Amino acid sequence: MHNITGCAAHPYCGDGERINQMEIRVLRYFLEIARAGNMTRAAETLHVSQPTLSKQIKDLEQELGKKLFIRKSTSLSLTDEGMLLRKRAEDILDMVDKTTDEFKALDEITGGEVHIGCAESYQIKYLAQAIHSFKKKYPLFRYHLTSGNTEQVTERLDRGLIDFAVIVEPPNLSRYNYLELPESDIWGLIMKNDDPLARKNTICFEDLADLDLICSEQGMKFDIARWCGEKADTLNLTGTLNLSYNGSVFVKEGLGYMLTFDKLIKTDSESGLCFRPLEPVLETKMYVIWKKYQVFTPIAELLLDELKEQISDRTGE
Repeated sequence: MHNITGCAAHPYCGDGERINQMEIRVLRYFLEIARAGNMTRAAETLHVSQPTLSKQIKDLEQELGKKLFIRKSTSLSLTDEGMLLRKRAEDILDMVDKTTDEFKALDEITGGEVHIGCAESYQIKYLAQAIHSFKKKYPLFRYHLTSGNTEQVTERLDRGLIDFAVIVEPPNLSRYNYLELPESDIWGLIMKNDDPLARKNTICFEDLADLDLICSEQGMKFDIARWCGEKADTLNLTGTLNLSYNGSVFVKEGLGYMLTFDKLIKTDSESGLCFRPLEPVLETKMYVIWKKYQVFTPIAELLLDELKEQISDRTGE
């Protein structure tokens, strides 16, 4: 049974609690009588008996404390109060029907497409885990990942080309809603595993002096500058990149050392490369962002809910 809970905030609750138990079904009865202008014709359309319909309207009038119809010998017309209720009832039923249709549509979703822009990070695993679980529920779901730095993926987000972006710097809270991923990425130096620096457990600023360094422009501008302050300008940045894999190839070919996150590059004994973290430790948080007041497709909204649940399970929040 559908009930409308009344309160003073409802425009159709003239005296605050008058419509606290009005049924959706009775509103449909009321509107049909108003449309037909005759109790008998309305009863036939609604497939209910006339006495039943008359009692429902009488109970409604008693509940509201107002007369809704002017009764004539062969017809009914609305009172001023009846016209007010008609307008409110139409609004209420439109919303009820729309909401019902939306929930039915959700039940019918089996797939759809979502576009996501991603900065490089091992924490993308949380998105992968959410998608893995999501595809079990919606087997026809397809995803499209675009890689880039924060500036590139947020530009695509602003242009409406992607649904979400995964970025590596705090979001602009005036423009975006966000989820903070549970872990942090650790910065360090990628080098050949036979390099003298590979004997060290950590890399300090002094170790970077005179090295040919490769790093993303964003990382150098924000993260490395946060780590060593104005001294960042003295580092020898010989090349920039967006994808760490490409940088690792350059390192293997003897073109320098790469500043990047841990776990992005294969650094086992067979790779010929190793990673050493910076000292003091430099960490970067990751965020999933989307535009404020963004209207998602149903499948995109469901995926966002899945991701929120995955992160909540991880953090216990």
